This record gives sequence, structure tokens and C-alpha cells, in this order.
Amino acid sequence: MGPDEGLKGDANQPITIPPTLAYRLVSPNTSTKMTVASRLTHKKQTPVALQLWSVREDTKRDFAATVAEVAEMGYSGVELAGYGNLDAKGVKVALDAAGLSLVGMHTSFASVASDPTAVISDALLLGSKYVACAWWPPEHYISASACEQVGEQLGEIGRTFRSYGIRFAFHNHNSEFKLFDGRPAFDWILGAAEPRDLFAEVDVYWVNYAGYSPGKFIRDQGARIPLIHLKDEKELGKGPVDFNEVFAAADAVGAVEWYVVEQEKFTHAPMKSVELCFEQMRAWGRA
Repeated sequence: MGPDEGLKGDANQPITIPPTLAYRLVSPNTSTKMTVASRLTHKKQTPVALQLWSVREDTKRDFAATVAEVAEMGYSGVELAGYGNLDAKGVKVALDAAGLSLVGMHTSFASVASDPTAVISDALLLGSKYVACAWWPPEHYISASACEQVGEQLGEIGRTFRSYGIRFAFHNHNSEFKLFDGRPAFDWILGAAEPRDLFAEVDVYWVNYAGYSPGKFIRDQGARIPLIHLKDEKELGKGPVDFNEVFAAADAVGAVEWYVVEQEKFTHAPMKSVELCFEQMRAWGRA
């Protein structure tokens, strides 16, 4: 398509400008350059949360003070990995006081399998839309059919959670990208469950670590991925992950509800590192 195709129309009809056109215009009243997409089809920015596992020692000391500082950095929400020095009720009070949304909460398969009522009760109290199983024993991934059995078990739990209005997700590490018949284990897991019963929380660092393309997986799974863990080997942008690929895929799919920053290796104190991660998101125009 030529540079002006798609801009033509009947003189009496409004001109439709495809949002994908991003060439630059100069305002007749100012010298400011603006993209057609940003002027006419402003897209709501995906909010950014912090996975509190990143600052777990801080939350153990003082959960309320930690999340207040996280809010001051600019994060819009958090994802839980335990309650620090509080209980669920105290966490609810602290998050409300800090003005932070609760994106979701991580739990173990053992917890949701043995006592789902307790997890559901906490999720309802906290107003958590998502509960994510954080890990699965990698030695179970021995074949495509074994992976499907994992997916069936997770989907059964997700079916129970769905009846309470809670979405159940599975968070990957590198083992979920072991290939069986040319497809990663995570594909087989998701394929064995109804999409409404099992979502994917994709950790792009571990996908990349496994030698698989995060962008390809995001595009392939589409609406199954409402949450993306943004993690690099160190602070965001300091490691091997190609975030241009990640954001391009997420933008193309349009299903991501939250970007969740997670930090595990530190070159600074954890709170400083997660602040630098948020500053990098701002520099990328993503926060």
C-alpha cells in the first residue's frame, strides 16, 4: 500500500486512517511532530505491576511500608507471593492504603489441590482476579501425553476457581519449553485444558533461557496470555531478552492485561533494582 492509500474517501465521508499507519505529521499550528496512531487512535497503555517475590525480604520485615514505596515508584499494582509479615486481611488493608491494584497471587499446586477453599477464600477477600500456580516438577515432563495430564489436572482446578469468578493460570520456568513432537511442553499443557479454565502467565526470561522465542509463544497462544512476567537476567534491559520482540507480539495480540515486573538477580538492593526496572519501562514508553 502506498503512503496515501487508505486515506482517500468520498468528500462527504469522514476519512478513516488505519491505526497501523505511523508516519509522522507536522501540526500546522506547531512544529511538534505526532504520529497518526497516537493522535487519532490512542491506545490504553498496559499497566505495570511488581511481583513481590522480587522484594520478599522487605515484605517479611514490613509489608505495608514496602508496598507504599512500590506505589511511590510508579507501579500500578502488585502480584503476591505470600503475605510477608501480615495475613490476608492485613495485606488487603496495606494495598488499599497504598492505592495499588492486586493483579493476582502465586500459589503452589499442593495448596490449590489439597485446600482450594482456603486459596479461594483469600482470593475473594483480596479481590484477586487471577491465581497462578507458580511451578510444576520438571521431571514430570517426559512426553507429550504426560504434559497433557498436567494440563488436565490444572484445568480441573481452574474449573473450580472459575465458578467463583477467579481465573486460574500457570506460570512457566524453562522446563515448560522442552520440546515434544516439535512443540513445547507448555503448548501441550494448555492444549489439554479449556481456555476458560487455564490461562498462561508467561515469564519471558525463562522462555528465552530455554532457547525458545517469547514473541512466537505469545503470538501462538494469543488470548490465553493475559499476564506477562517481564524479567531479564538483571534489571530490565540489562540481560539477554529481546523486549522489542515481546512488546511487538503483545501489541499484535492485544490480550495482555498486565505487565508484571519480576527481579531475581540483583546488582543493587532489591528495592533499588525494581525502581530501575520501572524507570526502564518508562524509558521504553511502557509506563
